[in-house]
Amino acid sequence: MTPAARILVVSDSVSAGTSEDRGGPAVAGVLEAAGFTVEYIRVVPDGREHVGEALVDLCDGFFGLVVTTGGTGFGPRDLTPEGTAIVLDRVAPGLAEAMRSISPLGRLSRGTAGTRGSALVVNVPGSPSGAKECLEAIIDVLPHALDLLAGGGAHGHGSSAGH
Repeated sequence: MTPAARILVVSDSVSAGTSEDRGGPAVAGVLEAAGFTVEYIRVVPDGREHVGEALVDLCDGFFGLVVTTGGTGFGPRDLTPEGTAIVLDRVAPGLAEAMRSISPLGRLSRGTAGTRGSALVVNVPGSPSGAKECLEAIIDVLPHALDLLAGGGAHGHGSSAGH
């Protein structure tokens, strides 16, 4: 079965139509190259409430990956991790740690990861290069994570570390 993914672009300027989204297409390219089917791209302004409400809408009743792009830095409106945290059921710190460790600038990302229902949510930066780099750091384990989330993978994997 082909894994499904949805993308949430978090940006005041993109939602206002004053700039072009480049992070969403970069994320879609990485996901499609890894065999994911990208079903939905949505744009919301920065802010905790906008992100939280959009994630509830995108995750509920959905089995797959939801990637947010944007709002993970130190700017005053960069509240994607806070909006994500209020709607997650469980956090997945290893994914966020792996994304942050990929490059020196990754250490400045405040992105988080976790689950809501049967969806896995991952925050990546809004810059195309940062988004790609962070997603590529974890793309190899995402199908297995989704399998585990669905209740599979109880047998037959090489290590039980963290399971």
